[in-house]
Amino acid sequence: MSQHHTLLIVGGGAAGVSVANNMLRQQPKMDIGLIEPSEKHYYQPGFTIIGGGEYTLKQTTRNEADLINPKVNWIKDYAESFQPEQNTVTLRSGETITYDYLVVCPGLQLDWDKIKGLKETLGKNQVSSNYSAETVEYTWECIRSLEGGTALFTQPTMPIKCAGAPQKIMYLAADRFRKKGIFDKFTIEFCNAGPAMFGIPFFAKALEKVVDGYGIKKCFNHNLVEIDGPNKTAIFETTDGDGNKQRVEKKFDYIHVTPPQSAPDFIKRSPLANEAGWVDVNANSLQHSKYPNIFGLGDATSTPNAKTAAAIRKQVPVVVDNILHLIKSAGVEGKYDGYGSCPLTTSLSTVMLAEFSYGGKVTPSFPLLDPRKNRWIWWWGKKVGFPWMYWHLMLKGYRIDIPHREGYAEKFVKEG
Repeated sequence: MSQHHTLLIVGGGAAGVSVANNMLRQQPKMDIGLIEPSEKHYYQPGFTIIGGGEYTLKQTTRNEADLINPKVNWIKDYAESFQPEQNTVTLRSGETITYDYLVVCPGLQLDWDKIKGLKETLGKNQVSSNYSAETVEYTWECIRSLEGGTALFTQPTMPIKCAGAPQKIMYLAADRFRKKGIFDKFTIEFCNAGPAMFGIPFFAKALEKVVDGYGIKKCFNHNLVEIDGPNKTAIFETTDGDGNKQRVEKKFDYIHVTPPQSAPDFIKRSPLANEAGWVDVNANSLQHSKYPNIFGLGDATSTPNAKTAAAIRKQVPVVVDNILHLIKSAGVEGKYDGYGSCPLTTSLSTVMLAEFSYGGKVTPSFPLLDPRKNRWIWWWGKKVGFPWMYWHLMLKGYRIDIPHREGYAEKFVKEG
């Protein structure tokens, strides 16, 4: 006999746990099932500062069991396929689960295989990545032991989790080298598959100043396609202004790799996906474009916002309230405006807090403060304040609505 739940959630990361716990605060008696195979839950925004030597993996790790409300039925398995016409999800074990409402938020998958030779060398030969709990501590091992040479930092084509992360670790490494008095022994290069430092010109200009201040070489339209760890060689595909592609080889003493990322394969092949493989939802209501009793949020959806925990914080109440509207036979509301936030660690004591919404609008939460300024207070936020909010407020289902307004940034945007 298959299980049935009023609300079924696929994915027990930041989005899934927050939706379950938030829903129970609104409807304490709701019958909720949550499908999540992992025993451990990671605060992924902390991975940058683990790599920079300011945090440990243990500080970012909790047991999944301690985060899910005991009223929620935790289904410790993988979702394998969706049958939305029948309101069922099939698990890897073969069991099927039926639902009245479905929330899909499994996060992204890291496509290590898309870079030839990466899997074989990752975690050794001075090849590291902050994007996985298995490899993040090796980043700090490498940075701590480096005495000089060429350090490469790569960024693949978008979308990825936290678009600023590939360069955040670069600034932390550069500041470490500077503090150790060995900065002049390094050549640091930022090899970005994209054409600019950041997707929003307002912040891209400010980051140009940061990168130039460190004397880091910028290599745009450089996409890492192959890596030879033992021979310390990275091969990039470059694209010129006319779209001509060629391969460029770079030698390194250390390389931090950000892997290409995409929606999980079980999403891509499901009826819930759009042509690009993402869960196809309305950008403002987060309701599925074809199946009205299905919602999506977090990194696996088609919404064109930054894939960050801050975006999820704003999406959770929209999804929860819209499901409750449907239960009461009311219409859904399009209240999500694409907000995302990226605390860009520009040194070991400063952060530039980039906040923005759909269309690249700069929408800070704090009036009077220039969003381009590197501030110590946001470093404190990155290390202490934001993690505390994540574990003790957001995941526990409390709503933290700090208004973000385009008007707060108007003056600074005009200054250019």
